[in-house]
Amino acid sequence: MSGFPRREESPHDVNNPGHASTSISYGLGLAMARDLNGEDYNVVAVIGDGSLSGGMAFEALNQAGHLHKDLIIILNDNGMSISRNVGAMSAYLSQLRLNPRYMRMKGEIKEIVESVPFVGAPTDRLIHSFKERLKNFLIPEFIFEELGIQYVGIVDGHDIEGMERDLRLAEMAQGPILIHVITSKGKGYPPAERDPDVFHGIGPFDIESGEAASEGNPSFTTVFGRVLCDMARSEPKLVAITAAMKLGTGLDDFARLFPRRFIDVGIAEQHAVGLAAGLALGGYRPVVSIYSTFLQRAFDQLVQEVCLQNLPVIFALDRAGLVGEDGGTHHGAFDLSYLRMLPNITIMAPSDQAELRDMMWAALEIDGPVAIRYPRGSGALKKIDSMHKPLKLGKAITIKRGKDISIIAVGRMVGIALEAAVLLSKEGIKAEVVNVRFVKPIDEESIKDRARKVKLLVTLEENALKGGFGEGIGCLLKASGIECGFLPLGLPDRFVGHGKVPELLASEHLDAQSISQRIISVLDTES
Repeated sequence: MSGFPRREESPHDVNNPGHASTSISYGLGLAMARDLNGEDYNVVAVIGDGSLSGGMAFEALNQAGHLHKDLIIILNDNGMSISRNVGAMSAYLSQLRLNPRYMRMKGEIKEIVESVPFVGAPTDRLIHSFKERLKNFLIPEFIFEELGIQYVGIVDGHDIEGMERDLRLAEMAQGPILIHVITSKGKGYPPAERDPDVFHGIGPFDIESGEAASEGNPSFTTVFGRVLCDMARSEPKLVAITAAMKLGTGLDDFARLFPRRFIDVGIAEQHAVGLAAGLALGGYRPVVSIYSTFLQRAFDQLVQEVCLQNLPVIFALDRAGLVGEDGGTHHGAFDLSYLRMLPNITIMAPSDQAELRDMMWAALEIDGPVAIRYPRGSGALKKIDSMHKPLKLGKAITIKRGKDISIIAVGRMVGIALEAAVLLSKEGIKAEVVNVRFVKPIDEESIKDRARKVKLLVTLEENALKGGFGEGIGCLLKASGIECGFLPLGLPDRFVGHGKVPELLASEHLDAQSISQRIISVLDTES
């Protein structure tokens, strides 16, 4: 089963969501479709208080109040997204949540004002205007009601009978109505109640203690967090930005050690990138730590605010490539494609955790936008020291010699390329393996030189083939007039499902066995 609603799995899953702040837009669209079809049913959109910080949610609320369609919005307020919520909206909801007298006061004042008698015979219009002005003066108005959305709150989300009662009342309302529900993240399981951010998404753990199983080798995310702290100690202008993913992107230590240089914008990826551009203009070196799949949400800001102005913003793209059980909405399958097309940007992909460390330090020396994309989970190395090695910009390195074919691999696919090379050697095929390191700029001369010497040039990437690294190499070979056998390998032109990463790689023919078989098949065809 998918970890997210999935229409293909159940008729009760209305859509296939994976990114936050979208439910009100979906709900309003469904409500409009219902009315256009002359149908009669309820539409309920559930949104978390963390998701309410996203711009898309505000845009949808604005339109919902304007159209006045029948729509029930449940605001599930637990003070959390993945980490603790931040921002003015979070503080506003906290004010409502912690002061229930606010609601009672509003109702009482409204009744008093409505009952005020008037001497003489002013017009109804004047009376109504006076009462509205008096109410607005005495009652601190709710932002939702200012937008034209009825507000009901505060409701205990763990009181089932109370929830049913309020939902039945909401059914009878006309126009959009928002029910403000208070819940506790991790309710019912003490370890999750104590550490709700840790238990947002978790691997194997002990049920009794709540202790998570050891990951083994340090993850790319862990190494990123450690190295960024080292960089911040030597670079006082370095700041870190996350979009409600402090723990998920490995920034918890940075936030503790450098609180004034840590910025959590909430679930607001567009603002995160725009903010980074402003900090760069102000002389700082912002590092935007974000999952690959979520940077897609800020593509326009990436183009206009950062790359167009050639600003020195570093993008640390966690969860690049296949991410496993989170599936199609979370795979970082497109970042190389949508980044490669942009002028001014440098794109790096480490094959292991030590290379990630070196690339992070190298990014500080580049006066322009940089993206470093790395996968989820543990890397190949057991121990990483703090001493970094200099990198030569745009240069690939050969990690295995071979005269028959050349496999040019990106990121964690380097390890799989080495495995495939071992299998090929058993068939008498000597394969060279190249760690490209830089997807942009491409090491053009080195690649052209290899293409002239081997029977087959293979590119291997954990990214969509469309617009990806391999496509760039194919264009390079054609433009250079080099006649060479060429086999680009990557993710197909469709959305990949969920499952264990090794299983997904095998299903997409990107495991070592499949790669070696495909290479042998091509060589047999050409011979």
